[in-house]
Amino acid sequence: MNRLIKAELIKIATKPRSYIGFIAVAAIVLLIEFAMYADGKEYLSFITQALEQTFIIEGDFLNGNLVCFIILQTLIIQMPLMVALVTGDLISGEMANGTIRLLVTRPFSRNQILTAKIIAGSIYTFLLLLWLGIFALVFGLLIFGDGDLTVIKSDALVIIQSGDTLWRFLLAFGVAFISLTVVSSFSLLLSCLTDNSIGPIITTMAVIILFTIIGTLQVPVFENIKMFLFTTHMIVWRNLFDNPLDLELMYTSLGIMVLYIIGFTAASYIIFNKKDILN
Repeated sequence: MNRLIKAELIKIATKPRSYIGFIAVAAIVLLIEFAMYADGKEYLSFITQALEQTFIIEGDFLNGNLVCFIILQTLIIQMPLMVALVTGDLISGEMANGTIRLLVTRPFSRNQILTAKIIAGSIYTFLLLLWLGIFALVFGLLIFGDGDLTVIKSDALVIIQSGDTLWRFLLAFGVAFISLTVVSSFSLLLSCLTDNSIGPIITTMAVIILFTIIGTLQVPVFENIKMFLFTTHMIVWRNLFDNPLDLELMYTSLGIMVLYIIGFTAASYIIFNKKDILN
């Protein structure tokens, strides 16, 4: 199994598309940090104008914790695409190239082959999030310094002390990993259904965009199905910055996402084992 996983990681590393996500994350994060460094105070002053009419605000809102929070909200749409670019190609790409036939001639079962691909895709997702954490949180704290995190919502203002932020960000990245695993397992399922690697990538993003639109529309007919859309729960990391935490909501969303992962993964095993890969 270790040989299979190593081989899959090498395949991922040799494909240029695997580095698009890392380059995009670095570029977007550095661009946001540069913009916040240059005009961040003016930008935040514009947002807090209404508050300044009611409260006397002392200190500086702008710090590394706030910048990291802004970056995470900005990349919520882009990260699934970066993951799908790789995981959507794990099976269909090899089907298109014909290399999947070489794998089945070796002393490995189809279940082992698929398991190795799933693990390799999870490692890639983890490394991409680690890369994001280094650029967003570590660089943010180095450039802007530490400080209390002020989260402005439509109906509330939450202030989290600086000593209470690190564990929230670590958990937020953990929840983001589960969210992106839903995306990777879905794109892998689509990859098992086709021999064209472009199809699973485009379909994954189309479904995410469609579900996101349904989730944001305040239409009564959609209210009953929002709870069952995985995109509704992918943004639950934001609730980690509530005070107090809504643990019931967190557990519910995490449970639903885990069920999606299990369902997509089980379907992938069934389809891959029945798939005709010898013709």
